[in-house]
Amino acid sequence: MAITGRRRGTVGAWGEARAAAHLEALGWQVLDRNWRCRQGEIDLVVRDPEGTVVLVEVKTRSGLGYGHPLESITRAKQAKLRELAIRWWREHRGTRRVRVDAIGVLRTRDGVHLTHVRGVA
Repeated sequence: MAITGRRRGTVGAWGEARAAAHLEALGWQVLDRNWRCRQGEIDLVVRDPEGTVVLVEVKTRSGLGYGHPLESITRAKQAKLRELAIRWWREHRGTRRVRVDAIGVLRTRDGVHLTHVRGVA
């Protein structure tokens, strides 16, 4: 069954919270959540321990019926993420190093599984 409407937003927000908690546990600092501009939205803006600002796309699913969450990050989505990264960087010129990562959050009967891929766009 597809997740639609309000439930999709609830599942997405839940996944973003899990991703943020995971990154914070690794010593990363959350700078912003759901940063928006005319072109779209960046789920999480974080700083890693080395000082790189990382723009994070979070994809959440409640099963594998439609594949792994990260499979939904197509070439078109990667291009959109690059566009958003450029827009974010232009608004935050003092930032020297910026990277785009993705985190897939999969909720199954066995628990929650996170997959972090660095440098997706």
